[in-house]
Amino acid sequence: LFLPEASDYISHSAQETFSLVRSVEDSEYVTGLRREAKKHNLAINAGIHEPGEINSRKVKNTSIWISEHGEIIQRYQKLHLFEMDIPNGPRARESDIIEEGNEILPPFQTPVGLVGLLICFDLRFPEVPISLKRQGAQVIAYPSAFTVPTGKAHWETLLRARAIETQTYVIAAAQAGHHNKNRVSYGHSMIISPWGEVLAEMPGDFETPEIVTTVIDLSLLRHIRKSAPLHRRTDIYPEL
Repeated sequence: LFLPEASDYISHSAQETFSLVRSVEDSEYVTGLRREAKKHNLAINAGIHEPGEINSRKVKNTSIWISEHGEIIQRYQKLHLFEMDIPNGPRARESDIIEEGNEILPPFQTPVGLVGLLICFDLRFPEVPISLKRQGAQVIAYPSAFTVPTGKAHWETLLRARAIETQTYVIAAAQAGHHNKNRVSYGHSMIISPWGEVLAEMPGDFETPEIVTTVIDLSLLRHIRKSAPLHRRTDIYPEL
């Protein structure tokens, strides 16, 4: 089960963000996900908030992987923070309240293959998924909360590009609809094949809870990588 970025809460203000943040040990939301994962033998990926380092006055934007046994086996902290000021559009400085991550975590084994974790704005930086692919990733997850203007312009294009250039499945669970008077998310959660095909997409009409499913076919992934190999010229440019 893949859930969006900030699936625990989206706040109205920085003050509310700080008041709501909890450690994974103390979070009722994470505790509930772990319980349900174990109960239903279901691995879960979810974007959450965590407290920042002491005296940082910021929080962490993280993506956690909960195994089918209810254990947190991976915790990725968002590397690239959303900074945007579009005329008559969204303005955001995520760095005002979010603490940057500093590490690319290696892909790890899951029931759907080797998974690499990234988050939302990381989607605009191909270097990291290329690094994950080099380390063996077969699936890359991007829990997200795209704005409507940037979603309409770039969402599907970026997801398909990342899938094509890494020859991986890309799974992007996205926040959708109105959160408060100042915040609307684009939605349109998608699953993209290693060939760049949109295998599933939520309609984004925000009227009811939505879910999509697909089959992760690792034999297809291997076929694509064998029949159309991407030989990087690391003798000319640095290996990622």
